[in-house]
Amino acid sequence: MRKILIPTDFSDNAMNAIKYALELFKYHKSKFYIMHAYQDEIYADETVLNRNKLATVTKQVHNASTKKLDNVLKQIKEISPNPRHEYFALPANSVLVDEADRIVDKENIDIIVMGTRGETNDRRMTFGSNTLQVLKYVACPVLAIPENYKYTQPKHIMFPTNYMIPYKRRELKLFCDMASPFRATIDMVYISMSDKLSMRQEDNREFVKNELCKNPINFITIKQKDITKSILKYIETNNIDMLVMVNTRQSFLEDILFQNRVSRLTLELEIPFLAMQNIKRI
Repeated sequence: MRKILIPTDFSDNAMNAIKYALELFKYHKSKFYIMHAYQDEIYADETVLNRNKLATVTKQVHNASTKKLDNVLKQIKEISPNPRHEYFALPANSVLVDEADRIVDKENIDIIVMGTRGETNDRRMTFGSNTLQVLKYVACPVLAIPENYKYTQPKHIMFPTNYMIPYKRRELKLFCDMASPFRATIDMVYISMSDKLSMRQEDNREFVKNELCKNPINFITIKQKDITKSILKYIETNNIDMLVMVNTRQSFLEDILFQNRVSRLTLELEIPFLAMQNIKRI
């Protein structure tokens, strides 16, 4: 049973992410948790909010959230009446990252699927601040769907890596299970000025090869220094349908997320982006 968390702010982008997830996991027995964290809405206008009104405003926002979530579930069942799927609405008086983290732990969530930009985020950026916060701080794989992206089966997937990290078997299995129904080809791309691998890198590459055994894999080396530029160029020239990276210490994605290169990558990325998290979770 696959467990999928989908945060929503009821924007078109959020609904687009839901539709993508329904298609991607249509062959899987799955539980979908549709979550709306509404605490920021309670305190949105503190010029008129006071202690006497707080309980009333909180109840109003909660009721509005519940009603909108019920409407989302109704739309989902009309769009995809899939007998393999179960749906749960989760309104929460909390902030997005904290609530996502709590649900991931409580329900043992396999993956978070969300739109790359919400209702109020900067439209010059592909990834909004909420998506980046979840990518950085929630210990769960995150699949980010670009705004207005029309569902395409992931037939050709790019997985850039430096082979420096020990991959998690659970997350590689998730990735394999996602890709195998579509007979996707996976390109493991090593971007470096040197094509020589250490023993650790060779062992990690062999581990990936064994875990992704259901899928054809190409091991490719690109001799370049600029990782972000190389990724974007490879996506464009090879008709890539999905980008997969791992977020952990010593990884390409950590370099991008925490050294401000993310603005360049996310500004130009127009395909779904799966960020796997090499972070221990009980």
